[in-house]
Order: sequence, then C-alpha cells, then structure tokens
Amino acid sequence: MKPWKIATPLFGAVLIGASGLASAADKVDLGKTEYQANCAVCHGQQGKGGGAFLELLNTPMPDLTVLARRNGGVFPFQRVYEAIDGTQPIKAHGFREMPIWGRHFGFRAAPDFDDFPYDPEAAARGRILTIIDYIYRLQVK
Repeated sequence: MKPWKIATPLFGAVLIGASGLASAADKVDLGKTEYQANCAVCHGQQGKGGGAFLELLNTPMPDLTVLARRNGGVFPFQRVYEAIDGTQPIKAHGFREMPIWGRHFGFRAAPDFDDFPYDPEAAARGRILTIIDYIYRLQVK
C-alpha cells in the first residue's frame, strides 16, 4: 500500500479532531471567568451592580455596562485599568496603599511559576486586561 493512501485518511482524522479542539477553545472566555471569580460579587453577574456583597457595601456599585455611554461613546480604558489595579483610588476598593487586584493578581501568580522567575506585575496586567476586555464587551450599544 502506498504511504499517501494511509496518510490522507490519517491527516483528515487529525484535522477533524483539531477542529473539535478549536471549537472547545473558542468557548473559553478568560475575561468572563476572571470577572465572575473576582468582580461579580460586587458588580453583579451582568455588570449592572447588585452583586452578592451589595448589602455589605457602603458605596453603590456603578453600572459597568454604560461606561462608554457616560464617557461620550468612548470606553475609558485607562480609568478602568487604574480602578482595577489600584492606581486610581476607588473608595469601595480600599485605600491607595492597598490596591486589591493589582497586588492580589501578582501574588496569586507565584504558584503558577513555581520554579521559574516571573514578573508579578506582568502576570497581574494580563489578568486585568482580560477583565477589561470582558467589561468592554458588556457595553450597551
């Protein structure tokens, strides 16, 4: 039997299998996963406020779905980034000396890089950017 007669069906099977993996990978939404794990308890599942910690908060949570609308149709990327990483003091997020998510994400990355040198700021930045991407996608048109 000629090698190409064996290789062609094998190659087709690999392509079909790979397309199944690509479909599964398309369903992973890192931004949504990060948001649900870290932000939804205060900001709500849909970003409109009303999270599970609502009763514990002194400051009402803003509707994250209208940030662009409130900013003249432009998503305020820098302001959102600074609010999440702690650069911009947000009363509900704690004092400037205690930026919750910037440091938290950096420290939480340490076990992922067990024996390898890593930059905690870069690890935090990646997680924050996925959250911002998700919040951007929540914006009402």
